[in-house]
Amino acid sequence: MMQPAQAPPGTSDSAIDRILARARVASEPVLRETVMAMPDPFPLMAGYHAGWWDADGEPTPDSAGKYLRPALVLATATACGGASADIGSAAAAVELIHEFSLLHDDVIDGDTLRRGRPTVWRVWGKPSAVLLGDAMHSTAIQLVAQTRKWEAVTRLTGAVVELSRGQQEDCDFETRGSIGVDQYIRMAMAKTGALMGCSCALGALYTESRRITVSAMERFGRELGLAFQFIDDKLGIWGDPAVTGKPVGSDLARHKLSLPVVAALTSNTDAGARLAEMYDSPSPMTSEDIARATRLIEQAGGLRTVETLADQRVRSALTALPDGAKTRELAALAHVVSNRNR
Repeated sequence: MMQPAQAPPGTSDSAIDRILARARVASEPVLRETVMAMPDPFPLMAGYHAGWWDADGEPTPDSAGKYLRPALVLATATACGGASADIGSAAAAVELIHEFSLLHDDVIDGDTLRRGRPTVWRVWGKPSAVLLGDAMHSTAIQLVAQTRKWEAVTRLTGAVVELSRGQQEDCDFETRGSIGVDQYIRMAMAKTGALMGCSCALGALYTESRRITVSAMERFGRELGLAFQFIDDKLGIWGDPAVTGKPVGSDLARHKLSLPVVAALTSNTDAGARLAEMYDSPSPMTSEDIARATRLIEQAGGLRTVETLADQRVRSALTALPDGAKTRELAALAHVVSNRNR
C-alpha cells in the first residue's frame, strides 16, 4: 500500500492550525451575522447546528467544524495572489452550503448524533431541520450574489444541483442489489467533490484569475473531495466515536453501501460473499453482527482499498495544481484531508 501523502516540507501542525483558524476568523463573523438575520426560530437552530450554543441558546465549548471549505477558498485565493474583501462572503457561503447539506443528510440517513450532540431533527423535528437547511441554502446564494460576482453565483448553484444529484444517487444505491467501485466514485464526485471543487474555483474567481487557473483549482478541489469522502467512509466503520461524534457502525447497521463495503462485496473473496449474505438479510444487525461485518470487510480488502484510493486522489489533487502558484497552504490542507480522524 502506498504511504499517505505528506505535508509539504516545513509545514507543522501549528501552521495547519493557523490556516484553519484564519478561515474561521474570515468566515465566522459573516456566518453569525447572516444566521442572526434569519427569522425565528432559525437562528437558534442554526447556531446549535454550528456548535455555537446549546438548544437553549447558551454558549457551549467549541464543537464547530474545521472550516475546511472556507480554508480552501482562502488558500486558493492566496495561491492565486490574493483576493478582495468579498472573499469572506464567498468563504461563508460555501460553509453554509456544507452545513445545509449536513442537516439534510442527517434527516435522510436518520442519524441521531452530529459532532457528539443530538442532531437538529432530533431536537426540533424533521420538518424544522429540512426548512432550516432550505433557508441556509438560499442565504448562501444571497451572500455571493451581494458581491455581484455572477460567475460565482452560477458555480455555487451548479454545485448544489450536482451535490443533490449525488445525494439522490447515494440514496438510490440502498435499493439496488449491487454497485461497482466506479459507480460509487461517480456518485462521490457529485456528492462531495462538487462543493470542494467549487470552493477552490471561487477562491480563484475572486482573484480575477485566468479561466485555465480556475479550472485547475476546481480539479484540485474535486479530487480532494473524493479523498475526503473515502476517508469519511473509512471513519464510518473504523473511526473512534469519541472523536468523530457519531456512533461506530451506524452505516453498517443500515446496510449502507459505502466504499469499503462496495470494495469488499465486489472482491470475489469468501469474506465478500459472507458479507453479501449479511447485507441481504432483512434482520437488523446486532453489535456482534457489526463487529463481524467489520472483520469481513477487512478480510475482503475493503480497508486496504479505501486507503489506497484516498491516497491516489490526494496525489491526483496535488498534481492538478497549476505551476507557479503559491500552493503550500493547499498542499497542507490536502494533508489534513488524508490524515483526518473526524
